[in-house]
Amino acid sequence: MTGCTAVGPTAKEIEKAPLSAVPGGLKVIPVTDQIAERVNVADVAGDFATRLGNATPIGTRVGIGDTLEVTIWEAAPAALFGTAIIDNGIGSGVATSHPSTLPGILVGPSGAITIPFAGQVPAAGRTLRDIEQEIVRRLHGRAHLPQAMVRIAHNATANVTVLGDVKSPQRVPLTPRGERVLDAIAEAGGTSQALDRMTIEITRGSIVQRMAARDLIRDPRQNVVLRSDDVINVLYQPYSFTAMGATGRNDELRFEGVGLTLAQALGRVGGLQDMRADPRGVFLFRWEKPELLGAISQGLQPNANGLVPIVYQADLKQPETYFAVQHFRMRDGDVIYVSNSRTAELQRFVNIVSSSIIPVATARTIVP
Repeated sequence: MTGCTAVGPTAKEIEKAPLSAVPGGLKVIPVTDQIAERVNVADVAGDFATRLGNATPIGTRVGIGDTLEVTIWEAAPAALFGTAIIDNGIGSGVATSHPSTLPGILVGPSGAITIPFAGQVPAAGRTLRDIEQEIVRRLHGRAHLPQAMVRIAHNATANVTVLGDVKSPQRVPLTPRGERVLDAIAEAGGTSQALDRMTIEITRGSIVQRMAARDLIRDPRQNVVLRSDDVINVLYQPYSFTAMGATGRNDELRFEGVGLTLAQALGRVGGLQDMRADPRGVFLFRWEKPELLGAISQGLQPNANGLVPIVYQADLKQPETYFAVQHFRMRDGDVIYVSNSRTAELQRFVNIVSSSIIPVATARTIVP
């Protein structure tokens, strides 16, 4: 008789649970097109274009830690930085300006760089053009018609970090071109797994936003311009759901983003077991925000995180349910449970009784 005990609740027991088992009660809600559209709002409300937007390209502003290369020209006859004598082929030389390059000048903690005869030149937070003009101004009256050119030899301040399942995690420097999300991922060698199984997470200050990589490619607006110090984390199947009961596979399965639907989830676990499952007893257990369901969730007791327990029921005996489950999106931590049918429970009882009686009857037949 112990073997006759059910391994999980039946569909009827789950439907009656709001009246008994759960403190504060829970709601069992049929999966319909309208419900699917309502619960999917939380998944599509946040995206890169909405929450992050396009950053302004960094331009050519210098920051502390950058390394600059400064080149100075002085018209002949040079007073400070020298000239070059070029033979004109008629026995005399022509003096011409000769550039003097000062490579590898680090912008220190003070934000300034040291230029011979110009002293400490402020650099941090200024454009290259501003620095050039400041150097020329300071050399005026000392050098003969000086000219200066400044370029960033090593960019240490305007970078984004690319981590996770990419072939070469690294810091990617930003340029005035305005690098976008996919540019940075390509610079890091691309993804180590198929792109349609990846999820991309961007951290910008206190904002953390995730999107499925395939949604990023389908909607070019989501390929936003990056800002200095953004962190891009490329994740392979970062979410999971658990399947239990009369499914083809009881397991925790990982999936690649918010795009997995209930229909696809059932397919990944091998569907329902023909000899056991109750097609009316396909349930999805989830903690929801009360405001998402409005009046449907009234009277339920929220947990410490302000979420209420909801059970979504998919009646697969109804043809229209197969359309609803195609766009009912799964979320991280969902639990799918498929109850046994009454016929399966009866068959299980009969099998247990038969396995006890048949050996006895066989023995009595053999032994007179």
